Amino acid sequence: MMYTTHFGLTEVPFSMTPDPRYLYMSERHREALAHLLYGVGEGGGFVQLTGEVGTGKTTLCRCLLEQLPPRVDVALILNPRLTDIELLAAVCDELRISYPAGTTSGKLFVDALYRHLLDAHAQGRRTVLIVDEAQDLATDVLEQIRLLTNLETPTQKLLQIILIGQPELIRLLDKEELRQLAQRVTARYHLLAFSEDDTRAYIVHRIQIAGQKKKIFTDAAMRSVHGAARGIPRLINAICDRALLGAYTQDQRRVMAATVRRAASEVLGETLTPRSARRWQWVGAAVLVVVLVTGTWVLVTQGQARLIRRAVIPSAMNPTPTSAILSALLSDPSLRADRQSAFASLYASWRLDVDGSMDNLDCERGRSEGLQCLFKTGSWGKLRRFNLPAIIELSTPAGDRRYATVVALDEQNATLDVGGRRHVFPLSEIDLYWDGPFILLWKAPVLSSVPIRPGTRGKDVEWVREQFAEFDGVPGGGRNRQVFDNDLRARVIAFQRSRSLMADGIVGKETLTHLSAAQRDPKIPRLRRAGS
Repeated sequence: MMYTTHFGLTEVPFSMTPDPRYLYMSERHREALAHLLYGVGEGGGFVQLTGEVGTGKTTLCRCLLEQLPPRVDVALILNPRLTDIELLAAVCDELRISYPAGTTSGKLFVDALYRHLLDAHAQGRRTVLIVDEAQDLATDVLEQIRLLTNLETPTQKLLQIILIGQPELIRLLDKEELRQLAQRVTARYHLLAFSEDDTRAYIVHRIQIAGQKKKIFTDAAMRSVHGAARGIPRLINAICDRALLGAYTQDQRRVMAATVRRAASEVLGETLTPRSARRWQWVGAAVLVVVLVTGTWVLVTQGQARLIRRAVIPSAMNPTPTSAILSALLSDPSLRADRQSAFASLYASWRLDVDGSMDNLDCERGRSEGLQCLFKTGSWGKLRRFNLPAIIELSTPAGDRRYATVVALDEQNATLDVGGRRHVFPLSEIDLYWDGPFILLWKAPVLSSVPIRPGTRGKDVEWVREQFAEFDGVPGGGRNRQVFDNDLRARVIAFQRSRSLMADGIVGKETLTHLSAAQRDPKIPRLRRAGS
C-alpha cells in the first residue's frame, strides 16, 4: 500500500487477511476463549459461541484450534448449508473416515463415525466437531447433529460439538422443536463488540506490529473510529485502512477525526457518519414530537420505511406507556439511559429504594435484600420463561451503548423503561438494536451448597421439595423429605424441560432462578401476570 512509507510502516497494519502476529485479544475475547476451552474439556454436549458479524468469532475459533491438546481430533465445518446426509459425509471427510462411494444412507455414515469414535476413545483421543456460521443450519440438520451426541460409551460421550454463529443462532435454538438440543448446551458465550478502550488499544497494537511506535491516530480520531465501527474489529480495520490512505493523499502525518469521518462515510455509507447521524436524530426527534402531540399515524424513513404506532400521552396521574421511535429515543443526548439508570429502574420494579443516587449502582445494592444478578444471553422466549424484569443492552445507530429495562412483555411487544420513561415497542424493532445479553434480579434462597445433586441429604433438599409442592401442588417425600431421591430427580427434570433448561436433574443456579421465579409471591415483579 502506497501509504506505508509515508507513515513509517513496514507493512499494512489493517489488512483483512488473518495474521496471527496481529492478534489482539480483548478481555471479552479471552473470556469467550476460556468458555470454549472449558466446553471442550467437559466431554459431550454442545458449546455455543455467538456474536455479531465481524466481532472476531472466526479468530477465536482459530485460537481454539491452536490451543487444543495434542490428543484431540477436530472436524471443522465452514459451510453449514448442507443436508443432513451431506453434513454426515463432511464430518467423515474431516476425520478421514472411509465410507462407500455414492452412499446416501445416514445409517452407514453414523455407523462408520461411531466405530471411529470408539477406536479414538480406546486410544485416549477425543473428537470435537466445530460448525461455523451455525445460524444457517437447517432444523433437520441440527436435529441430526443432536443425535450425534447420543454416540457414547456407558460412561462418556464420544463427541463434543461447538456451534459458532451470529445472534440468529440464539433465536434458532430457542425454537420449541429444538428444545432438546438447547438443553444439551453446557457452555454459552455471546461475544460483544470492543469497548472504546479496546478499540484504542487495538489500533495502537496493530500499528506497532506494523513497525511504527509513534502515535498516528489522534485520540479524537480513535473515538471517531470506535463510534463509526461500533466496536466491531472488521469495520475498525476497513475504516482505519481507508483513513490512512485519506491522510496520505492530503499529506498529513497524523490521522485526524475529520479524515476518519470521511473514511467511515465511504466504507459504511453516509447514514452512519456523525453528520448524517445528527441529521437523523433531528428528523427523528421532530417526527417524535409530531407523533406525541397529534397522536396520529405517520410513516418515517430512516434507512427503511417504518410505521409508527399511535401514541398515548401519559398524564401525571396515570403514567401510561407511550409509543416512540426507538432509534430517535436512543440517540437523544438529553436522555440518561446508562447502566446505572437501568439498574435504578430494575430495583424500582422490586420496590427497592436507591437512596436518590444512581452513581455506581449495580448488583451489590440488592444483596442485602437477598437479591442476586443473573447474567444471560438469550431471546424473548427465554425472558418469557424467566418472567422477571431485565436490563438489556442496546446499540445505537452511532455505535453507542444504551440500557433499558424490560418491565412488561407479551407475544408482540415489550414495554421498556428508558431513562425513567416507559415506552411500548414491537419486538422486531427492538431486535434491530439488541443482540441478546440481559441482566435480571432473582430472589436467592439461603442454601448451604449449590448445586444440589441427586443423593444429597439435608435442609437444602427439603427446601427444593417445598418449592415443587408450591409450584405444582403435589407434596412428596414423606419421611424422606430431606433425601434427593429418584422421585425428586424426575420432578426436577420435568421442570427443567418445561423451561428449556439442560434436563440433568441437578438443581444448579439457573434451575434455582427459574424455581424461585415460579413462586406465587405477589412481591416478585413479573413481565406477565398469570392469566394475562
